[in-house]
Amino acid sequence: MMPMMLPEGLQRIEVVLSAGEACTTDIINKWSKGRRVVNGYGPTEITIGASWSVFENLSEKIDHVHIGRPILNKQIYILDQYLRPVPVGVPGELCVSGIGLARGYLNRPDLTAEKFIPNPFNGAEGERMYKTGDLACYLPDGNIEFLGRIDHQVKIRGF
Repeated sequence: MMPMMLPEGLQRIEVVLSAGEACTTDIINKWSKGRRVVNGYGPTEITIGASWSVFENLSEKIDHVHIGRPILNKQIYILDQYLRPVPVGVPGELCVSGIGLARGYLNRPDLTAEKFIPNPFNGAEGERMYKTGDLACYLPDGNIEFLGRIDHQVKIRGF
């Protein structure tokens, strides 16, 4: 395999940010040599950023990409269909709360009520969390692995 040749000027890139779509192992393996790759996760409803993971100067290829841990002032819960936390390694719906959570969907009170629910893990009055529809699980090291969608929604170029 030939080494990756970057156009002039790109050799000095020190940080590569990946967000908006699921980051692949190919992206991490291609761009992490000699630089830092930050993989961000977060739906629009939580002001884009909910978690991140950093891959830096990897000497060996990786075989899976995780989305890391929640960023400051964000909480992530992985829950079963009854809104109970799932154990490490068990898939569940990824739910997020914290600063930056949207109030709901414009002119869609039905969808707002379905997706933006009271947060049962925080006693603050009016605290809500967003049910993302994303499937995830906790890894033994505390990082979160994104597994795909619970429903059949397809995202194309961020839409």
